[in-house]
Amino acid sequence: MINALEERQVICPYCGEAIDVLIDSSVAEQHYIEDCQVCCRPINFMVSLDLDDQVIVRVAHEDE
Repeated sequence: MINALEERQVICPYCGEAIDVLIDSSVAEQHYIEDCQVCCRPINFMVSLDLDDQVIVRVAHEDE
C-alpha cells in the first residue's frame, strides 16, 4: 500500500459547511478528532478502507 495523503471534502456535523481535509490512506482504520475549519468545534473522524482499498470517511459530533 502506498503511503499517501488523500484530500477529501466532508460536511461539518455542527455548522453544515463543507471543509477539505487530508486523510492518511496508509492506515486501514483510524479514529481521531479534528476541529472544523469554520466553526472550530471538534469533529469525530472514523476512517476505514473498503475491500477495494478505497477510503471511507465518516464524521460525527463529538458526543456521538
